[in-house]
Amino acid sequence: MDKPLTLDTAQDAVPPHPAFREALGVWARIGFLSFGGPAGQIALMHRELVDERRWISESRFLHALNYCMLLPGPEAQQLATYVGWLLHGTRGGIVAGTLFVLPGFVVICALSAAYALFQRTDWLQSLFFGLKAAVLAIVLEALVRVASRALKTPFARLLAALAFVCLFFFALPFPLVVAGAGIAGYVVARRSPDWLRPPAGHKAHAPDKPSVIGEGFADRPRTLGGSIVILAVGALCWLTPFAMLPLLPDGPGAFAAIGVFFSKMAVVTFGGAYAVLAYVAQQAVETYQWLKPGEMLDGLALAETTPGPLVLVLSFVGFLAAFRDTGGLDPLAAGLIGAFLTAWVTFVPCFLWIFLGAPYVERLRSNAALSGALAAISAAVVGVILNLAVWFGLHVVFRQVGRLEAGPLSLVWPDPASIDLWALGLTAAAAVMLFRLRLGIVRTLMISAVAGYALSALSLV
Repeated sequence: MDKPLTLDTAQDAVPPHPAFREALGVWARIGFLSFGGPAGQIALMHRELVDERRWISESRFLHALNYCMLLPGPEAQQLATYVGWLLHGTRGGIVAGTLFVLPGFVVICALSAAYALFQRTDWLQSLFFGLKAAVLAIVLEALVRVASRALKTPFARLLAALAFVCLFFFALPFPLVVAGAGIAGYVVARRSPDWLRPPAGHKAHAPDKPSVIGEGFADRPRTLGGSIVILAVGALCWLTPFAMLPLLPDGPGAFAAIGVFFSKMAVVTFGGAYAVLAYVAQQAVETYQWLKPGEMLDGLALAETTPGPLVLVLSFVGFLAAFRDTGGLDPLAAGLIGAFLTAWVTFVPCFLWIFLGAPYVERLRSNAALSGALAAISAAVVGVILNLAVWFGLHVVFRQVGRLEAGPLSLVWPDPASIDLWALGLTAAAAVMLFRLRLGIVRTLMISAVAGYALSALSLV
């Protein structure tokens, strides 16, 4: 007679493969809750996909994240696309990546329209004051969890520390740090592989929890012909909007410049929004004169307080550019088209990188040297997330944050006198709700947002 299924045996069993409709709801949930930039978004996906639903194992999640860290564009959105592709093929990747961006894109369009018409964003900052504090607590939780799995050896911990120091104290280019870690891991895997192996009995030897996408999950192979088809379809989708621009009443106008400029950005945005923010701001203000000085920072403030990738700030730029050079259209309609065109040429390449490269990256798990390179990148990623968490935390807890420059040193430095005790208190409260009371992400975010707005309404912050 079969034994009854207990909670312990359920935890030891592989969960059922989620139906496409179930995954659709989860990706929508992630899209609406993906606040806090890449650190918060990776934290949210780790909690939802690895810890709670076990749709993907820890090691497979980190393997996918390592690859996405090497790509231009927003790594969190590409990670969602990657996991969606593993679960349900191409349609799963398209849905996961689109839903990750769509809620934030709709919000940024609405806020861009309000900004263009009224130039007011204070109410938004009040609403999301508490939300940022809650996101900081979520980020810290994810950092601890990812570090406990990725930093298995002294060598891995050294790589994480070096990555953090290079990024936070010396502002070295993000791709250089990640590539350096990968090269170090490749060399070590070939010459001193024991440096990448934890000692016997180490807790890192514990296997992943049974997951839908685990070591036994069947690969999704791709033939050369299939890759050529993906490349052709992706390129066609990328270029389609340009064929429609001549149909506008006054011709392509600013829309052509918007499409070409942000297409170039899509292939060089290594390290996310912050890596290209200064360049985009300079070009948009001085070369194209789409924005006034200071408006780029206003756009970043809007993007930071909405769900989705921070590179959605580029849609804010595209909206204002088209709003002020309408091509014969109504200004609001032109702005929306400009924002859509910007988002299209920015994110279509992200899908292309995943659908082209992921099948081949999956095969690397059996190559010891290349797996060593990706394991080293996993360690460096912990340093990257720590850098993002510190950057985000400083901007949450301090009202004035500048940059300290001293020789080769270049680091974010807060004004100690500008510490925001209410923000610090809300962060601590969010941590208690999340870690001790276990209220979950949604309730923690909602309570924190209401509390932050109430404090702002009472003029306490």
